Amino acid sequence: MCYEAGPCGYGIQRQLSASGHGCIVVAPSLIPKRAGDRVKTDRRDAASLARLHRAGELTAVWVADAGHEAMRDLVRARLDAVHALRRARQQLSGFLLRQGCHYRRPAWTKLHRRWLAGLRFEQAVHHIVLEDYIAAVEAAQARRDRLTAQIEAMLPNWTLAPVVKALQTMRGMALVNAATLIAELGDLSRFANPRQLMAYLGLVPSEHSSGTSIKRGGLTKAGNSAARRLLIEAAWRYRFPARVGRELRLRQEQQPKPIREIAWKAQLRLCARYRRLARTGKPANVVTAAIARELAGFVWAIARQVPPALG
Repeated sequence: MCYEAGPCGYGIQRQLSASGHGCIVVAPSLIPKRAGDRVKTDRRDAASLARLHRAGELTAVWVADAGHEAMRDLVRARLDAVHALRRARQQLSGFLLRQGCHYRRPAWTKLHRRWLAGLRFEQAVHHIVLEDYIAAVEAAQARRDRLTAQIEAMLPNWTLAPVVKALQTMRGMALVNAATLIAELGDLSRFANPRQLMAYLGLVPSEHSSGTSIKRGGLTKAGNSAARRLLIEAAWRYRFPARVGRELRLRQEQQPKPIREIAWKAQLRLCARYRRLARTGKPANVVTAAIARELAGFVWAIARQVPPALG
């Protein structure tokens, strides 16, 4: 049996598998479709899936177990909290901008909070609006911190916790980033080589070639967008010279030497490559995407060194 991946998760697949039936979850974006087919009904979709499944033309997605899916829901809830916090801060900043209030130093610090408390407005209702926006920011920040603490508390019971700890030896991969990346990607051992992981993340250029004509475009941006965004954010850290700071040294203390060597090799290569590409005049976002693509290869190499813990 087979069905398309959707918002209902893997409950149907687990139920059918527990009953002794073979079932795969199909990637909707990789289902072959005829260009001239303009009629879509449930019956036609089911018949088409049956024919393609019998022909072996469908691509199955990796089905996570219940524990992994729970961890992924947790990290996604934290991402939602981060987005809510950013939106609340933007709303407060927009209100202050309309009132002509400018804070010309780094915002969202204790000094910034004291500055907000000292603001005075001509209209009394503006003080009520300000306090409401501040309360929204503080509530969103408290929600983010609670979920971050829950990720740290649940990590030791996760089967992929050793991989998360190993990834923290790399620059730009603190606990939350590493846990979110592995929760989104799952078991990296299913990728036979790093090129498959790069293609899965959509970090490879699109191509439209025919004969001797080779045309490559922007990134395909296929696969998991959250994992791709995390890698690109981590890639920005490699614009600085290679070094192991105090915080990174503490994260590396409990890891074996082969993993630390891979992490240091990644720093040496990616930092040098970032500066070399930047000197050619390429845009910063293009350089960062190229670094993120190679960073995915080092993530794959470290994950292959660490077997997941037994659940």
